[in-house]
Amino acid sequence: MPFRRALPTALALAVLAAGCGAGDDAKAQVKTGPGVTDDTISLGILSDMTGPFKASALTRIKGYELYLDQVNERGGICGRRVQLKQKDHAYDVQKALDGYFELEPQVLGLLELAGTPMTTAIEPDIMQTRTLTAPASWSAQLLGNPHMMIVGTTYDLDVINGLDHYKRRGVIKDGDTIGHVYVQGSYGDNALEGSEFVGKQWNMPVVKQPIGETTADLSAQVAALKAAGAKAVVLSTTPAQTAAAVGVAAALKWDVPFMVNVVGFDPAILKSPVAAAVQKQVSVVTSVAPFTGTQAGPREVAAAFGKRFPNDEPAIYVDHGYTVAMVFLAVVEKACKNGDLTRDGLLKAFHDTNGLDTRGLTSPLHYSLVGRPSSTQSYITKVDANAPGGLTTVEELFESDLVKAKGTRAR
Repeated sequence: MPFRRALPTALALAVLAAGCGAGDDAKAQVKTGPGVTDDTISLGILSDMTGPFKASALTRIKGYELYLDQVNERGGICGRRVQLKQKDHAYDVQKALDGYFELEPQVLGLLELAGTPMTTAIEPDIMQTRTLTAPASWSAQLLGNPHMMIVGTTYDLDVINGLDHYKRRGVIKDGDTIGHVYVQGSYGDNALEGSEFVGKQWNMPVVKQPIGETTADLSAQVAALKAAGAKAVVLSTTPAQTAAAVGVAAALKWDVPFMVNVVGFDPAILKSPVAAAVQKQVSVVTSVAPFTGTQAGPREVAAAFGKRFPNDEPAIYVDHGYTVAMVFLAVVEKACKNGDLTRDGLLKAFHDTNGLDTRGLTSPLHYSLVGRPSSTQSYITKVDANAPGGLTTVEELFESDLVKAKGTRAR
């Protein structure tokens, strides 16, 4: 596909000089590699746009577009317009591999790689090609890969923060039993690490209920947790499974509180028969601010979304996409200022990034230490059918003392 000229040459050079601190010959001086031409910087998206997770993927892409619009309106980066190249894998590993091998030579980095099985299959080549990649995941298992940009707190730390919130509110106390329903794999297994760590610290038995990614009927799992006397339940599930679990609890007249990892919530739940129970019993823990967040960053996203997509329904995934784009392009800006828009130049800029301020979309992000999360703070939200995106903030960003005790720090 031919690249479009985004800016007149004189304007592009002027923007480059202002943005990257270089002279009029800055374009010639900046080293470039895959995905970078004289006029464009291409970033890739490899996601599920037509399969089971299309709702969150398509909403997240709107967040990317909102931020890219702002960057390009300011003249782009290094005098180049930033553009997206997208491939749909429909949550199929072979389609993902085919799409990746077509996409990879055309892009500087991957702004999104979605799906645990797809990420597992593609990760070896990402390491070989040294492609900076933002997975649509918060799994701690990815922290050891220096090419992975995880924007926010990992699943296990979110669970610790969520249960700490419950304890401080008197929902649970030392010695209480907690339940955990989790999808087996890097998502659920990592989230379970959080509840098990809490259980050891506070002498809380953890009753585990593993399920598959496509498990639809959670009657047996919820009934088992009720029989075990769980005082609270963590759900590390898909949105459909969250609705199913809460629906079973409501049918059993079990008024237990559910703490849900953000991956397990979608505002579409609020149009289902279990909407009232979800609104009553569910809290959502997230390292990315909800769409209704009150800090500067979330307000900026809401205003931009309302202007660009006035007839679309928002969700937290808009904020997630916007935040990922903000962080990724901040790294690209740094690489530009360093005069190196190659993949190695981008990785160097990435690992030199610390204290990145997202204006309250997340806590400040740190990437200099491979193996450590970029953030350790979470928001606690409640489900609210009257709120745009379906969530409102109950507790602003905070870090549990147990996270500190776990020794997993962002710095």
